[in-house]
Amino acid sequence: MNYNVDSNGYYGNFGGAYIPEMLYPNVEELRQRYLEVMNEPDFKVTFDKLLRDYVGRPSPLYFASRLSEKHGARIYLKREDLNHTGAHKINNTIGQILMARKLGKKRIIAETGAGQHGVATATVCALMGMECVVYMGEIDIARQAPNVARMKMLGATVRPALSGSRTLKDATNEAIRDWINNPVDTHYIIGSAIGPHPYPDMVTRFQSIISEEIKWQLKEKEGRENPDYVIACIGGGSNAAGTYYHFLDQPEVGIIAVEAAGKGIHSGESAATSILGKEGIIHGCKTLLMQSEDGQITEPYSISAGLDYPGVGPMHAHLYTSGRGEFYSATDDEAMHAGLELAKLEGIIPAIESSHAFAVFNHKNFKKDDIVVISLSGRGDKDLDTYINYFNL
Repeated sequence: MNYNVDSNGYYGNFGGAYIPEMLYPNVEELRQRYLEVMNEPDFKVTFDKLLRDYVGRPSPLYFASRLSEKHGARIYLKREDLNHTGAHKINNTIGQILMARKLGKKRIIAETGAGQHGVATATVCALMGMECVVYMGEIDIARQAPNVARMKMLGATVRPALSGSRTLKDATNEAIRDWINNPVDTHYIIGSAIGPHPYPDMVTRFQSIISEEIKWQLKEKEGRENPDYVIACIGGGSNAAGTYYHFLDQPEVGIIAVEAAGKGIHSGESAATSILGKEGIIHGCKTLLMQSEDGQITEPYSISAGLDYPGVGPMHAHLYTSGRGEFYSATDDEAMHAGLELAKLEGIIPAIESSHAFAVFNHKNFKKDDIVVISLSGRGDKDLDTYINYFNL
């Protein structure tokens, strides 16, 4: 079975481009040109140079000895938290700003939940001297205040989404409305492996530097390219897509995704899409989507602003339904304690999104000689207030 996108923009039954007619020229131009542009020698040279000199890649693959001792496996952390701006998001925004420039766009819009994608977008717009508007849910603006301040310092306009749950889904809705109204000069930098084709594939390809590095770094450290398991947290799923990419067709590598169960999978306050979702269309693609009996989108919830999305990227929907990926759901409480454990054992404070991946040890036992690579997708600076309030620190 093929786990990558096909020529029609589908991963199995999921994907496609379900878009308003006004956006067709933009999306079609991108679809026709993205692979051609990405393969141009000068594009690749510029992209690689910026990843090295500006982002700080390669990010380290760190052997977590104390975490390994506690959980009985050989656990490595892919340190995306050490990238410039503090997360994996910058890999994609560097790629997309170069793509936008190639396509002659002058204005950039983006959506953000945790704020990391907004910061990464504002960063590359400052770097390239382009106008930047970031849409963010009103609730997320309040709980991710440090990142809002960073975006404004970088010259971006932050516009609140005031409808619905006032979180990531609603910020995405506002960004799409903006794009419909400004189709000629504007490029929408989608932050996750979601949206109409070719976005899920394009974002995944830009993020695939993560698994590309894991392979040669693991070869150096363990004498083999393939781990036994790769693990990532998942909402829309860009860090997960990049972490899995070079292992998708390696059946000996187990793929594990950990999503947000919020206050419990069946509590009514959850974002456990794999379990609660069914086929539906959101933000331009067909995927697994939390929805009511009559097809209305169910409001998601997670303590992490980056995971409270009612859908999942189409690649991940396919990995789940095909059985290629193992999916687990971690509650707020499990994620928060997993984050605190990492801080106390390894001296690393993770983003709460990333903490969900570390909650995998509540759900799965590994063998002592298993080599396990976990995507540490972001650092916890932005979440300190949430940690402080949760643990009464």
